[in-house]
Amino acid sequence: MRLFAFGINHQTAPLTVREQVVFQTERLSQALRNLVEQRPVKEAAILSTCNRTEIYCNTDEPAAAVHWLADYHDLPPDGLEPYIYRLPQERAVQHAFRVASGLDSMMIGEAQILGQMKQAVRSAEEAGTLGLLLNRLFQRTFSVAKEVRTHTEIGANAVSMASIAVRLAEEIYPSVSECRLLFVGAGEMIDLCATHFAARHPERMTFANRTQARAEELAARHAGHAIALNDVATALARYDVVVSSTASPLPIIGKGTVESALKARKHRPMLLIDLAVPRDIEPEVGELDDAFLYTVDDLGRIASEGLAARSSAVMQAEAIIDTEVRDFMHWMSTRDAVPAIRALRDQAERSRRHELERALKALEKGDDARKVLERMSEALTNKLMHGPTNALNTASADEREELMRTLSRLYQIHRE
Repeated sequence: MRLFAFGINHQTAPLTVREQVVFQTERLSQALRNLVEQRPVKEAAILSTCNRTEIYCNTDEPAAAVHWLADYHDLPPDGLEPYIYRLPQERAVQHAFRVASGLDSMMIGEAQILGQMKQAVRSAEEAGTLGLLLNRLFQRTFSVAKEVRTHTEIGANAVSMASIAVRLAEEIYPSVSECRLLFVGAGEMIDLCATHFAARHPERMTFANRTQARAEELAARHAGHAIALNDVATALARYDVVVSSTASPLPIIGKGTVESALKARKHRPMLLIDLAVPRDIEPEVGELDDAFLYTVDDLGRIASEGLAARSSAVMQAEAIIDTEVRDFMHWMSTRDAVPAIRALRDQAERSRRHELERALKALEKGDDARKVLERMSEALTNKLMHGPTNALNTASADEREELMRTLSRLYQIHRE
């Protein structure tokens, strides 16, 4: 078994690169099957979020798996090369444990990534690309994440994108309670942001989504209103804060739309928070006066300022992970020995059956039972000893001493 993980994340690649390799949820199963069918990959799971696209696999040819990522997204062969990290075996295990525990997140200690990783596993199961190795890896990963959060303070007072979004609004406007908010999208991130903003009792909260029923559901939950996604452009001028996080492959709010909204607002400031990857809001919007545009990377930089306060919890979490990595690698090493163990036992079983059949035939002919048992035991002993003694007799002088040490350990022989 050869465990290998690779990908890009917020630490190795800018947003402009990450948004090119996002896997949409509805296409994930097809992508997984494509990988295992088109490349020498036995198992695969894909974790794709706004901050990372990672592939965990069981393969003897890691390079082929890495090349697949660029090919699948129709990118130049070397387009991703400067940003990709490759993590074989033990490093892949450690990385998975750190990611699930929130140690590799843009917002250290955040818990959302664990749910995203569990969804990645469910997708791999549905696609039929999750086997013994990856199943064991992820089950251990979830166990480690739980242990880290139970025995450390890594999640205590952890900042989130939602809490930072509220903080930004409080820095721009005198009071969030006087603001009108527009949420575009209806996923988990939008729901989380809406919950944080609702605690400040804003003047109005409006939800827009491609599926109207989902927008109405969120509006009912947060005592807000719902509008159609197509009405966002005409309604934009009425809102002070816009939070967007959809799965659209192209921007849905352009520079021209925001420019018109700002004119209608008589240039009162507008805060736009784009949590989507690929981005929902054209980057050029940030060039407009009175428009304050923040992306996930911008929020990540803000979050990093408070990391020092949790450094002790991070150290404790890393210690737990190091121990768990060693334990998992031991399991992997024992799995590598399984074929040899099985072959050894099969050979012994064949010898046992052969000698048993000979003994039963002798008994049926009326031979003395004691002599039959003695012959059977002698035959089994000779077969058991033939391999080791033959190896010792034919070994060179240099090989013989090492072989004798090995046999002494195997058979628990204490040489004088």
